[in-house]
Amino acid sequence: MMESTILTWIIFLPLIAIPIILAVPEEKKRAIRLIATLASALPLLLGIYLLIIFDSSNTGIQFQHHFIWIRSFNIEYFVGVDGLSILLVFLTALITFIAAIASWGIDRKIRGYFSLFLLLETGMLGTFCALDFFLFYVFWEVMLLPMYFLIGIWGGPRKEYAAIKFFLYTLFGSLLMLVALLALYFNSNPTTLIDGTPAEHTFNIVKLIQENDFSTAAPLLGFEFTKIIFVLLFIGFAIKIPMVPFHTWLPDAHVEAPTPISVILAGILLKMGGYGILRINFGILPEATIWAAPAMALLGGISIVYAAFVCMAQKDLKKLIAYSSVSHMGFVLLGMAAFTNQGITGAVLQMWTHGLISPMLFLLAGVIYDRAHHREIDGFGGLAYQMPEYTGVLGLAFMASLGLPGLAGFISEILVFLGAFPVYRVITIFSALTLIITAAYYLWALQRMFLGKLNDKYSNLPDLTWRERFTLYPLGVLIVILGIYPIPTLNLITTTLVSMIQNFRV
Repeated sequence: MMESTILTWIIFLPLIAIPIILAVPEEKKRAIRLIATLASALPLLLGIYLLIIFDSSNTGIQFQHHFIWIRSFNIEYFVGVDGLSILLVFLTALITFIAAIASWGIDRKIRGYFSLFLLLETGMLGTFCALDFFLFYVFWEVMLLPMYFLIGIWGGPRKEYAAIKFFLYTLFGSLLMLVALLALYFNSNPTTLIDGTPAEHTFNIVKLIQENDFSTAAPLLGFEFTKIIFVLLFIGFAIKIPMVPFHTWLPDAHVEAPTPISVILAGILLKMGGYGILRINFGILPEATIWAAPAMALLGGISIVYAAFVCMAQKDLKKLIAYSSVSHMGFVLLGMAAFTNQGITGAVLQMWTHGLISPMLFLLAGVIYDRAHHREIDGFGGLAYQMPEYTGVLGLAFMASLGLPGLAGFISEILVFLGAFPVYRVITIFSALTLIITAAYYLWALQRMFLGKLNDKYSNLPDLTWRERFTLYPLGVLIVILGIYPIPTLNLITTTLVSMIQNFRV
């Protein structure tokens, strides 16, 4: 283990920039944008350094910063990373920096926009680093209000409806999580003694995992304690994934949100559901996780298949990408439920690869919307002649998302299939066959938008600008590199994940 304040700096550097932004006059838009972009660049630089010095052979918590926060309730400020969270911290810093650059197109109330944007970044980074359940919940809730206002103020024509729907769904999941959090706290009874006296109740996730056995807790509302707590937590996290049938908030939020916020929503927020299940449910409630695994696999398979078919019916490019995210996040549930090395590695890698591919797709949807002022797939045609660079980049993103070998999406999905097939053969077969539907809706969209005769209305559309290239090409390069040479990425996560499976209490 390594004691360090680097994670605290990564988490709170964006927050420090907010009063600086608010002190700058509203009319100095360029200065505000530069300050916000710099504030999001610093966590990225520290995140790169974190990746370089991270010890992938160590299964423990690294770079931890730990002290008592609220002594009367034994609440701790406890942050740290391991192989499960290290890539997600880096992904959050990377995608937020790219979204900050994409946000240079925002032209109204930009002090408020960038202040909320940076507050959102702090909440996301803190969630992936927090190892005290109360602190985790605080960071989880910090994300809610900024996202609500970013959609509700800077979104599209139905922004209020989408923002309220997002808020209510997420708040419902948060309340379920709060009930579970308190139940675990008051039932925590560490086996270790301090001076002959039982230790206090704790929110410390490491202690909840290592020093507590909740299988002996008294029933809650007539149900077995661990099972009902698992269900409460699972629903709260499944809403964020989002898993069918808790997914309906996502398409509305994506369609109405401004492009940079859609990028963050798809690239980072959806991953918090999968991360929460692995960190909290798997760690603290292993027996209940084994009990719920078949249902998790089935719900993951339903999400994969159902959302893929829904994609076929979409006419709005952004809504198509949103539903494809529901389908692809189903692989995370299926891989986790298998309890195999390949399955859980594929699930975590799927969160990482989807976190690269889906932001790229939403950025590309924003590019065409900025030019044509609509996203109707059937309203285009022949754009490959007018925008060849854009066509090539979108084609790369589509191919990566449908799982073409040699690109990032293939590696994670094949690992999920390898890990899940021995355990859930029927579900895995149907999920694998769905890749045909995935290829169909992407290729059909490419045909309608880019092939055939050029629509005369779009004969003057410009191709990619340098700012757009700066946001798209780094993601494209990472997608290709990860597809060809995934070993360094797998090395970062494999040791921790294999240890998680080996130490699973049955």
